[in-house]
Amino acid sequence: MDWIEITVSTNTLGADIVSEALLRQGAVGTQIIDRADVPDPSKPVGYWELIDPKMIEEMPEDVEVKAWFETVEALRGLEGSLKALPDITGMDLGSLRIRQQGVQEQDWSECWKQYYKPFRAGKNLVIKPSWETWDAQPGDLIIELDPGMAFGTGTHETTAMCVEMIEKHYRGGKVLDVGTGSGILAIAAARLGATDVLGVDIDPMAVRVARENVEKNGLSAVIDIREGDLVAGLENVKCEFAVANILADVIALLAGPLKNHLTADALFVCSGILKEREQDVLDVLKKNGYAVFDRMQKGDWVALAARVE
Repeated sequence: MDWIEITVSTNTLGADIVSEALLRQGAVGTQIIDRADVPDPSKPVGYWELIDPKMIEEMPEDVEVKAWFETVEALRGLEGSLKALPDITGMDLGSLRIRQQGVQEQDWSECWKQYYKPFRAGKNLVIKPSWETWDAQPGDLIIELDPGMAFGTGTHETTAMCVEMIEKHYRGGKVLDVGTGSGILAIAAARLGATDVLGVDIDPMAVRVARENVEKNGLSAVIDIREGDLVAGLENVKCEFAVANILADVIALLAGPLKNHLTADALFVCSGILKEREQDVLDVLKKNGYAVFDRMQKGDWVALAARVE
C-alpha cells in the first residue's frame, strides 16, 4: 500500500505538539526524530554503550516529525493548522516547514529502527528493541519494546521520567496507565512487581501495538490493554497507582475523574508537562485533592508524583 509521508520541521519544544496536531489531522502514526532524545554516548554513564556516535551525526539538525496519511483529502487544512500553533501555544515551534512524499508501507514501518537502540531507564529497567542484544547485568529488568507507530519508546524525556518515577515510587497494588501508547509504562510496572495492570489508550493502533508488546514480554496474564478515552467506562476500576504520560491540558481534564478510581493514599505520576505549564497542573492537582511530593525535570519537561490526600 502507498502512503503519503509528511515531514514537519520543528524544534524539541514543538515535537509533541506537532505530533498531536498531525494525529488529530488523521495521521495513522507519527515519528519524532530529535537529536536531543539521544544522550551523548561519550558520557561515562554506561547507558548508551551500543550507540554509534555516527548515528547522531546522521540525524537531521532540525527536529523532524514524520506522519503518514492514507489519502490526500486528509491533508486539507493541514498547513493552516500547523501555522496556527505558535499563536495558540504562545511558543516558538521552529519553521514548521512541510515536506511531502509518497512511500511504500515497508519503507516507513522499518526506517525508524535505525535510531532505536537498547538503553537503561532508571536503575534496573532496560528497554530493548527485539532486534537488538543486551549484555544483562545482575538485577536488570528487561523490557522488550517494539513501539512501531505508537508514541513511547522511552527515549523522550517525558517517558524516561515516568519510568524512573515508577521505579522509585511503586510499592504494590493495581496500576492504571492512562494513554498507554506503546505500553512501556504498563510493562515497566509489571517488571517491577505489579500483578494487575490496566493500560488504556484512545488510539486503536496504539492499543494493538501495546498488546503486541505485552505479549512479547510474556505479560498477557498481568496486563490488560483496552481502547478508551481516559477513564471513561472504567466505573468498577480502583487502583493504588496511576500513571499518565500526556500533555498538561489532558492531565487537567483527567485529575478529577481519575480520583474516583484511586484508593486512599494512592499515588499518581504524571508527565508530559511543559515547564511553562507546571503551575497550572499543580493548581489542578491541589484543587482535586492531590499532594505533590516529588518532582523531576529533564529539558523543558516536568514530571510530578502526587498522593491522594
